[in-house]
Amino acid sequence: MTDEKNELQPGSIADGDLSAEIRRVAENVERRFQTGRRVLSFAEYLDLFATDPVRYARDASRYLRDVFDHYGTTKIEHPWGKFTRYNLFDMPWDGGGPGKPLPRGALIGQEPVQEEIYRSLSNFAREGRPSRLVLLHGPNGSAKSTIVGCLMRALENYSSLDVGALYRFNWVFPSNKTVRGSLGFGKKSEGGVTDTFAHLADDEIDAKLLVEVRDHPLFLFPLEERKALLERLFAAAGEPPSDWILRGQLSHKSQQVFEALLSSYGGSYTEVLKHVQVERYFISQRYRTGAVTIGPQMSVDAGERQITADRSLAALPASLQAVTLYEAKGELIEAAGGLLEFSDLLKRPLDAFKYLQLSVETGEVALTQQNVQLNCVMMGSANELHLDAFREHPEFASFRGRLELIRTPYLRSYIQEQTIYDAHVAPQVQRHVAPHATMMASMFAVLTRMRKPNPDRYGRQLGAALSSLSAVEKLDLYATGRIPERLDADAQKTLRANVPDVFDESDPYPIYEGRIGASPREMRVVLLDAAQSPKYKCLSPIAVLEEIENLCQRRGEFEWLQQEAIAGGYHDVRAFQEALHGRLLDSWEHELYSTSGLVDDERYAELFERYIQHVSMWVKKERVRNRVTGDYEEPDEKVMREVERLLDVKGEPQEMRKQMISAVAAWAIDHPGQKVEPSIVFPHHLKRMRDSIFGERRPAVAQRARDIERLVRDEGTGLDDLRKRNSEQTIERLIARFGYCRECAADAMSVLVRRRFGDVS
Repeated sequence: MTDEKNELQPGSIADGDLSAEIRRVAENVERRFQTGRRVLSFAEYLDLFATDPVRYARDASRYLRDVFDHYGTTKIEHPWGKFTRYNLFDMPWDGGGPGKPLPRGALIGQEPVQEEIYRSLSNFAREGRPSRLVLLHGPNGSAKSTIVGCLMRALENYSSLDVGALYRFNWVFPSNKTVRGSLGFGKKSEGGVTDTFAHLADDEIDAKLLVEVRDHPLFLFPLEERKALLERLFAAAGEPPSDWILRGQLSHKSQQVFEALLSSYGGSYTEVLKHVQVERYFISQRYRTGAVTIGPQMSVDAGERQITADRSLAALPASLQAVTLYEAKGELIEAAGGLLEFSDLLKRPLDAFKYLQLSVETGEVALTQQNVQLNCVMMGSANELHLDAFREHPEFASFRGRLELIRTPYLRSYIQEQTIYDAHVAPQVQRHVAPHATMMASMFAVLTRMRKPNPDRYGRQLGAALSSLSAVEKLDLYATGRIPERLDADAQKTLRANVPDVFDESDPYPIYEGRIGASPREMRVVLLDAAQSPKYKCLSPIAVLEEIENLCQRRGEFEWLQQEAIAGGYHDVRAFQEALHGRLLDSWEHELYSTSGLVDDERYAELFERYIQHVSMWVKKERVRNRVTGDYEEPDEKVMREVERLLDVKGEPQEMRKQMISAVAAWAIDHPGQKVEPSIVFPHHLKRMRDSIFGERRPAVAQRARDIERLVRDEGTGLDDLRKRNSEQTIERLIARFGYCRECAADAMSVLVRRRFGDVS
C-alpha cells in the first residue's frame, strides 16, 4: 500500500530541494543586506557621504527631480508639437517602455503635464526646498491620481537602488550586560572599549529610539562645522548644497537626546556619536514611508505625542528619564523625504488646510511643543469646479503665491485615448475584443471634448480653413495630422503648419478644450457593459455604439450632454454616432478588400510611388532608369495617365503634376535627410486611388462578404467548394492581419451586407 504522506505529488519539491532553496534565498538576502550597507555607525556613514556628497545630501525636491532624470526621457512628436516624455511614467521597473505593453497604472499621454512637473521640481531644487504646493487641476478622470501614483512607484523603485539610497538615524542605548559600569549613561568609556553601539545585537540593547521625522545624519553636525564640511566636500561637485542640508536642524526629540547625552558625557561629542545608528530606509506607499496620500478628511495632517509615558522608563538611560520627549506623527511626518499627495484638496473646508499656507512658505509646521521642519514635495489634485469656487474666495490671492497650478485636461488624441482602453479595460473583459471596439469608444470620447475654433484669432487664410473645420475633421487633425482633402493645397499647407496654435487656442479660456467631455471612467463602463451584450460573442464595436447611444439618453447626468450643438457638428452627439458608424463601415470594407484576395492591397501604393518617380522626371525633363534593362527611357506617359484616371483628374494633368512635385519638394525641405514616403505626403491621393481600384471589384467583394456570413452562420449551405475555400482563406487573413475571430468577422460581414452591399449584385 502506498504511503500517501510520503508520496510526492507531480510538481512538488522534495524536502532536500526545499531546504537548499531556503538556504540559497537566505544567502542572497544576507548578501544584499551587507552590500546594501543597511546599518552603519556615524563614522562609517560619514565616509560613505564623502564618496558622493551630492547624492547623499539631496532634499526631497532634488531627490524627486533625480528620479525623473534616472529613468531618462523619450522625444515624442504629435501633430500639435514635439514634447519630452519622462520614461518613469511608462513604469520600466514593471517592464513598461516604448514598444512594450504598458503595466497597470502607467500614464498614457499628458507629456505637457510631465514637463511642467519637472520644471517645478527643477525650480524647487534651485531654491533649495519645495517652496510651493503643486496642484494638478482638471476634470474628473483626467489622470491626476495616475500621475502621482507613477511618481510614488518610481520613488519606491529608485530608493531600492544604490543610486537612490536613503539614510536616517536612530538612537541606541546598550545594556549594562554589554558594557561594564554605566558606560553610555554618565561616564566616558575607559580605554576605548568600543567606538560605536550601532552594530550591537538586539539583546545587547536596552532601548532604541527611532527618529520618526527621518532627520538627516549630518544634522548631528553643529551648523558652523557642517557648513565648512559641506563647502569642502561640494567644492568639486559643480552644484551647491541645498538649504535643507546646510541649515536643517535636529527634530525636538533628537535634540533633547543629544543635549542630555552631551551633558552626561561632560561635553564629549565622540561619546554621543557612539549612540547613533545610521540605517538605510526605503520609500514605500504601502507602509507610508516617504510616499503618502491624504484623502479630503477634515483634520490636521500632523500632531505629536509624549513617548516617555507610553513605555518603561527603565528602558531609557538615567540621563533621559527626567526628560520629557515628544515625537511627531501624522501624514506630514510619514511623507518626510518623499512625496505627499493631497487628493481632492479643495474638497476640504478652507480651515482644514489653511495651515499649509504658512507651512509651504516657511518649510515648517507648528505643533504644540515644536516646529517640525518639512522635507517633502507636496502635490494636490482638484477638479475644475472646486478650483473655480476657490478662485472666488477672498483667501485665494494669498494662496496663489504658494501654489504651482498645472492644468491636466482630458486627452484630445483618440489614438492616445484608445491606448488607455486597450491597456486598462480590454484585459478585464472576459471575451475576445473585436477590432475597432475600443476605437469607437475613444473616438466618441474625444469628439465630446472638441471646441469649435475661433477663426477671428487667425489670419485670413487660416481663419477661412478653420471656420469650416468640423468636429470629426478636428478629431483626425489632432490624432494623425490629417488635413481635410476638400481644402486647396495652400489652405492645407497653412493648416498643417499651424496645428500647434489651434491645439493651444483655448488655453486662456476658463472652459478650455479638454475640460468638458466624456471621461475615461464613463467610457470604461460603456465598454464593460458592451462586453456583456447577449447579441454578440465578442466585445463588438456595434455593441459599443449601442451602449454609447444608451449613455447619450442620460442627458441630465452629464454636463457634456447638455451643451447646445453648433455648426460643424460640435457637441452634437447624434452626429458623432452617425460619423462613427460610417467610420466603422469604412474600416470593415477596407479590411475585407485587403484580405479578399480579389484586390492586390499593395498595388495602388506601388503604382503611386512609380507615378511620383515618373512625374518628377517629367517635370525636370529627365529620363527614368528602367529597373529591368538598366536603360534610360522617357517618363512613361501610360503609367501617369493610368494613375490620373484613378485619381479622377479633370482636364489637362500638367498643372497637377507640377503641384505634386512642389509638395514633394516642400516636404523634403521640412524633413531634411528623410526618405519621401508617398503615404505620408499624399494620404488623400492614395485613398482616392484605393477607392477607385476597390470600386472596380465591389460586386465580387460584396459576394465574398455574403459567403463569409453564410459559411460561419449557416455552415456554408449553398456554397460550392471553391467559394468555401476562398471565404475560409479570407477569414484566416482577417484573423492574422487584423485580430478578428470567426464570430466577429461574421458580425462585420453581416452588417456590411445590410448597410453597404445591399444594392450590389
